[in-house]
Amino acid sequence: MALICSLITVFTILIFARVILSWFPAGDGPLMSIQRVVFSATEWAMGPLRRAIPPVRLGAAALDLSPLILLLGLSILRPIICGA
Repeated sequence: MALICSLITVFTILIFARVILSWFPAGDGPLMSIQRVVFSATEWAMGPLRRAIPPVRLGAAALDLSPLILLLGLSILRPIICGA
């Protein structure tokens, strides 16, 4: 159980990192490598959510709700699995 709880924690951190990294343009260098790793580690869960839930339009911009929904699901799942 401790391994699963740790994996949930690491995945939650990766989702936050992906959101923050999405604010910066992907250029060459170490940031690009970090973005590639974080995006590939989280895309398996965020991709299907993104396809199922359309982005919310805010004028000319669109807000992707998949990280928020995934974080909400993990915050519900964590106490059930980990007990705290």
